[in-house]
Amino acid sequence: MSPSLSQMFGHKIKSLEEVRSAVGSHPRKKKVIMCHGVFDVVHPGHLRHLLYAKSKADVLIASLTADQHIAKGTHRPHVPQDLRAANLAAFEMVDYVIIDKNATPIENIKLIQPDFFAKGYEYGANGPNMKTAEEVAALHSYGGEIIFTPGDIVYSSSRLIDLAPPKIRYDKLLVLMEREQLTFNHLRETLAAMASKRVHVVGDTIVDSLTRCAMIGGQTKTPTMSVLYEQRIDYVGGAGIVAEHLRAAGAEVVFSTVLGNDSLAEFALDRLKTSGVDARPIIDPTRPTTNKNAIVVDGYRLLKVDTLDNRSIADGILDQLVDSVKTTPTDAVVYSDFRHGMFNRRTIPTLVDAIPDGVHKVADSQVASRWGNITDFKGFDLITPNEREARFALGDQDSGIRPLASGVYNAAACKILILKLGDRGILTCQSPHHTELNSFFVLDSFVDHVVDAVGAGDALLAYATLATLVSGSPAQAAILGSMAAACECERDGNIPIAPTDMEAKIATVERHVEFA
Repeated sequence: MSPSLSQMFGHKIKSLEEVRSAVGSHPRKKKVIMCHGVFDVVHPGHLRHLLYAKSKADVLIASLTADQHIAKGTHRPHVPQDLRAANLAAFEMVDYVIIDKNATPIENIKLIQPDFFAKGYEYGANGPNMKTAEEVAALHSYGGEIIFTPGDIVYSSSRLIDLAPPKIRYDKLLVLMEREQLTFNHLRETLAAMASKRVHVVGDTIVDSLTRCAMIGGQTKTPTMSVLYEQRIDYVGGAGIVAEHLRAAGAEVVFSTVLGNDSLAEFALDRLKTSGVDARPIIDPTRPTTNKNAIVVDGYRLLKVDTLDNRSIADGILDQLVDSVKTTPTDAVVYSDFRHGMFNRRTIPTLVDAIPDGVHKVADSQVASRWGNITDFKGFDLITPNEREARFALGDQDSGIRPLASGVYNAAACKILILKLGDRGILTCQSPHHTELNSFFVLDSFVDHVVDAVGAGDALLAYATLATLVSGSPAQAAILGSMAAACECERDGNIPIAPTDMEAKIATVERHVEFA
């Protein structure tokens, strides 16, 4: 594999202490100039800025804002801090790069004491603003000066990013793998070791149906659409497909669920048995097996007809589930909550308390058509909400992705949070100390061509669970979970993802990385 930017220029990326030691204290023989910014996308305006700054001193320090302090836009930054640092380090005129752990450059100015601090022309054109005034005060406290670089280009990259976010999914992956010292063979080894694990899935079974029709037209007397029935295909969905994904990956799977006394229950049990899942259903004759039937015309989902009963399960059924959780030998328990009666404010505390000590705890609470709260599952090892579910849990419509993830992480008191962002990929939070530079990382989606995105989160949940069991690595859980989600999106219907599918996806991604 060709050396990456980080490998070639990482020697320029330094800590604050390393830079202070390298440049010495003020006053010094060699003049030092410092630039600071987000540098989300580096463009010609940035280059002119850096070149001018370098012309005024012997040493140029480029300081960049850490991911956690960037509040522009819900999904910013698009380029993670490690990659932004490597981009700057690759420029010949830049001598050192610092990722600033503070929200402003004031502290670094005071500690490094550069002779000059360079700002873009637009910051001085109409007089200094409040932030610039603070920087000037810090510089003047020891005899430093501010320089406004000339030019007619605004150095902010926001306008460029608003036109089209950069496509750097393989760059983000490579930076993460280098930081975590991972190779593609490590991913393959983790995938192979999944077969040794035991998982107990507890959750709502859903039979997902696709009823394919052809458009006939509308009625002449009423605004009624008319379609011609062609075919109906049923799939096991909900917590059932999570169990099937886990079994397809090679794990031994026990599945505890509640079903009605009907033909759809028989279908689900037959399918689960064929898949190798040890299904242990509790039959409740007072409710139907949940069915969600999508009417599809020419590839469009025209209508969805649901047959379900969302009443809370009876105490007797809850007791049976608790007994199953307590007595089933397993490495992990996965609570797959679709809010169709098994999980609610009354039952969740009892079910959580039933999990034996030392068992890996995983939860996913989906609120596509119901109200659920992922933070009800407190103290779990892994949770995987999507953005909508996270916002619902906190009642937060406005925060950016990183503060949103921090809020859910803290409220749930979990160890790993994988926040699903749809076609934007995922954000993973892996540390309770959100001030740490590497407490978050972002991966873009690995989907090459979307066929059907339904069920992608279930595949991610299954493979991320097994990856954490095997490796204990949040990075491997995120990477393999994302790849499983991509495989699911690239096929029609909610079909279990097998190791062969994953191996093919790993090989495809590896080829792209090698080419890059």
